[in-house]
Amino acid sequence: MGEPSHRSIEIPLHSGDEVIEVSLDQLPDGQEVLAILQQENCPLHIWVTLALEYYRQDKEKDFVEILKSACNEINNQRQQPQTSGQRAQENDQMRCLDTLAAYYVKRGHREKAKDKKREYFTQATLLYTHADKILMYDLNHLLGRAYICLLEGDKMDQAEQQFNFVLNQMQNNIPALLGRACIAFNKKDYRQALNLYKRALKYSPENSAGIRVGLANAFAKLSKLEKAELSFNRAIEIDSKCVGALVGLAILELNMKTPDSIKHGVIKLSRAYQHDPQNPMVLNHLANHFFFKKDYQRVRQLAMHALNYTENEAMRAESCYHLARAYHAERDYEEAFRYYYQATHLAPEKFVLPLFGLGQMYLQREDTTNASDCFEKILKIHPNDHESMKILASIYAESNDLDKRDKAKEFLKKVTQHDTHDIDSWIQLAEILEGVDLQGSLDAYMTASRLIREFHGKDTPMEMLNNMGSLHYRLNNNEESRKCFEKGISYAEQAREVEPAYANSILVTMRYNLARVCEASFEFDKAETLYKEILREHPKYVDCVLRLGCMARDRGQIYSASDWFKDALEINHNSPDAWTMIGNLHAAKQEWRPGQKKFERILHNPSTANDSYALISLGNIWLQTLYMPTRDKEREKRHQARALQVYKVVLKNDNRNIWAANGVGCVLAHKGYLNEARDIFAQVREATADMADVWLNIAHIYVEQKQYIPAVQMYENCLKKFYKYNNVEVLTYLARALVKGNRLHEAHNALLNARRVAPHDLTLMFNVALVQQKLAQEILKDENSTLTSVLKAIDQLRIAQKTFTWLGEHGDPHRLDLSQAAQEAQQCSDLLSQSTYHEIRARKKDEEEQLVRRKQDEERRKLREKQVQEEEERRRLEDERRRMEREKRQEFVERTKNLLTAAESEGTSGKGQRSTGGGSRKRPKHEGEEEFINDTTDLIPNTEKQQKKRVRKSNDNDDKRDRKSSKKRKVTVRSESDNENDETVKRKKKSGGHKKRSSRMTTNDDEVSQDNEEQLSEVEQDDNASDEEEKSKRKSVSKKPTHRSKRPSKTSHRQSESSGRYKSKATISSSDDESDNEPSRPTIQSADDQEEEEEEEEEEEEDDEVEKAEVARDEDNNGGSPAAEDEQEEEEQEEEDEAAEDNEQEQAPEDLVVSDED
Repeated sequence: MGEPSHRSIEIPLHSGDEVIEVSLDQLPDGQEVLAILQQENCPLHIWVTLALEYYRQDKEKDFVEILKSACNEINNQRQQPQTSGQRAQENDQMRCLDTLAAYYVKRGHREKAKDKKREYFTQATLLYTHADKILMYDLNHLLGRAYICLLEGDKMDQAEQQFNFVLNQMQNNIPALLGRACIAFNKKDYRQALNLYKRALKYSPENSAGIRVGLANAFAKLSKLEKAELSFNRAIEIDSKCVGALVGLAILELNMKTPDSIKHGVIKLSRAYQHDPQNPMVLNHLANHFFFKKDYQRVRQLAMHALNYTENEAMRAESCYHLARAYHAERDYEEAFRYYYQATHLAPEKFVLPLFGLGQMYLQREDTTNASDCFEKILKIHPNDHESMKILASIYAESNDLDKRDKAKEFLKKVTQHDTHDIDSWIQLAEILEGVDLQGSLDAYMTASRLIREFHGKDTPMEMLNNMGSLHYRLNNNEESRKCFEKGISYAEQAREVEPAYANSILVTMRYNLARVCEASFEFDKAETLYKEILREHPKYVDCVLRLGCMARDRGQIYSASDWFKDALEINHNSPDAWTMIGNLHAAKQEWRPGQKKFERILHNPSTANDSYALISLGNIWLQTLYMPTRDKEREKRHQARALQVYKVVLKNDNRNIWAANGVGCVLAHKGYLNEARDIFAQVREATADMADVWLNIAHIYVEQKQYIPAVQMYENCLKKFYKYNNVEVLTYLARALVKGNRLHEAHNALLNARRVAPHDLTLMFNVALVQQKLAQEILKDENSTLTSVLKAIDQLRIAQKTFTWLGEHGDPHRLDLSQAAQEAQQCSDLLSQSTYHEIRARKKDEEEQLVRRKQDEERRKLREKQVQEEEERRRLEDERRRMEREKRQEFVERTKNLLTAAESEGTSGKGQRSTGGGSRKRPKHEGEEEFINDTTDLIPNTEKQQKKRVRKSNDNDDKRDRKSSKKRKVTVRSESDNENDETVKRKKKSGGHKKRSSRMTTNDDEVSQDNEEQLSEVEQDDNASDEEEKSKRKSVSKKPTHRSKRPSKTSHRQSESSGRYKSKATISSSDDESDNEPSRPTIQSADDQEEEEEEEEEEEEDDEVEKAEVARDEDNNGGSPAAEDEQEEEEQEEEDEAAEDNEQEQAPEDLVVSDED
């Protein structure tokens, strides 16, 4: 078993090789050791080693003395020449200086007195500065300087630079890592702080309780609470007395807010208090715990100890806050205010709880300005703090500043949006909106009422029903208002049993409001009954008396209303409302001086000396006197000044009073500052659109500026917008503008409408007479005036004269200038004396005009007779012409029918002879052939002949057309319909087998051709019927075996209809009977082609004869004039051209259906 180790240090003697051994376990007196060290001139490392041993044994005084003496030795060594062991000596000097500086830093950090703290830090700074001269970049030296910068708080960037330099030199330097982590944590870079703590823990896993506390704090800031708890527990395992770990665990468990966690948290705080009873953080948390246990005395003790044991301002602010809360809870508002105020000065920017308490203290002192400042500061840091919003809204709601009221409205809207179930906020929002947004306020009240029913299962409070009913009343919802008041009255009657005094007071209010609703609903009897019932129970209820007086006033019972208002004065002799009502009665009767006395009576009372209504009414009276007829200019200026002064007083008290601003504009207008007055009126109109006075004033300005059209429009718009009846005052203004705009008739009508409302108004009578005079004068001066208008003007002038005469004798001198009325009467008399001349002139002019009118009427009568005769003659001639046309048309139809009948009979007889082999027809050259034609050889000669004929005719027609186009004819032109009718008749005759052309008639009248066309359509209908018979026969023939011939047919059948021309197939009859049975239809017989050509020539000759007959008839009609002959030649040429075209169409090849049977 070995002996126990003996720690000692040897101090070499300067005289020889001997040493003095000093036992470290039993250190001698410090002064003795210091004397030996100084006498023997020992190396500096022995000084530092002995000093540290004294420090470890809590002999700090000897530690400081030894190091101070060592520092003096350093100064002596610096003055001596350098030796070979210079490097080791510098290291000892740096160690000595840095150790003493570190001690001063530690003492300064623990020191509570600011002066002493600053002294320690200054001494440390001097030592570090001295060491910089020896070896500036020593790592331990740099760490010491970094920590003093870190502890001073305002040199964190310098400390960071020092730590970074050390870490660049040595990456695993634990103090540098911890210092750098501390700086990152304070800069809220928790992730970097966590990494640095991890690195420090990696390099120094032993004795790492402090590192793990820092690690846990970083985890907690990163919301990794489980890892933070593990780190705190590990720190406690390493060091059971680690106060920081115990406090951290306690805070984590207290924040869980469960009974068990709170209990465990308090236990850990108690353990920490046992280990370090002076730890301010532990004391503050314990004070907070005992506050919720309502042990306010212990709270004050713990918080006071924490306040005394720390110089950290954040800790001290928290201690002051706990003290203030304790005093606040005990209603010691003076002490609470003092500590709240102190906490706000010590607290960091984001610690706003002291501001909240201080704001409450200001409210308790009714200092709303400072209170609002406190809560506004809170909202700057936490803009979504709804509790501060609610308190600020309550403060701003009582303010007269509209901007603040708007802010209050915004705050409450945010609160209600965040928490839609906050009933108090809804009610407060409704109260704020009552003056600016009636519907919004009502909606807020209804929401609060619904929440009360849903979440509390209670009925709507009667106070809320009263407010809702009032809002409905202001919104003109009288029925809904009645329901609210009636329901509230029923609730109040039920509440009488519980709180009779309060229930009776609110019951009276709601009954009064119900009477107002009845009054607004024109139920005056019911309203009067309710008012009187309230007066029986509460005889001094002044408002009911005033309302009864107002009802009497509205019924026109002025004296009865005055009695009611005097009764109100008996109840309250200083009632401003009663005096105001009496003053308004005098003003309505234009009794300005008595009204002035009543309003001055209100202003003489000190409690109502600044009554805005009375001041404005008094100013209006001074302003109204300016309209009274007077010639005293000084008096006008004096009254203007008084009115302006009164309005200024009102604006000084309330700069948003629109009635006062309107009055200022009126005074400026009277003084002639029209533009300035108009600007004021425009601003008032922008502020409110429901003020009729400002509309009238703007119109007055237009009149003064001679802008009569916009003035009239303003007056008319004012009547439509604000008055549902004819307002006498506005109509008078309108008439004035119309008179100035020279619209006298409209002005007269406007004044007559006003007189219907107020027939006894003397001013109105004067104005009507004046307009009548001006209108009559204008009519009489106009030389173009009619006799009726002149006589009417004379009558109006007589009426105006009588009116002016009566007003001059019986008028009110206070309202009218009687001398002016007499002058106007004399002027009317003068005009009447001149009216005889105007009447004679008008009569003469009227007679002349009547004579002219009679002449004009006679001329118009004769003209109408002439026109009637001409019309009758024209009708007679038209009837005669139509009769002649009908006769000619009938004659033409008869002739046409005769020609068609003869042609058909001849064609029938010719066919019968050919079918039986008889007759003297020409035969072709090959007359021996009696059978069917089997080839086209016989058709060739005829075909060539026809082609040459067509060519010759075509050339002739072209020459004739050229000549005809150069001529200028002046004869009657036949219509195209006549030509078409003629062509139709020709084709009818050809299709019937006769090939005869119908004769045509020409007439000088164009309508003859139209009648011809109508009659020819009847012939076409007969042909259509025969065409149907032919189709039926074709069907029967087509059933037999047929073959087609390639030889083209020389004969074609055409039929003219309304829709066009149609080609029919030619059939070869199989027997003679079939041809006999169809005389009206064309058939190709089994004869030779030469015989057919002869028949065609015969038919052409017949057609020529018919045309000659028509030409002869036309010559008879035209009188045989050369012009008629030219016309006849041209018509003949046109007929030949048309015939040539028809022949070309007829010679088109057709398919022939040939029967195989003989």
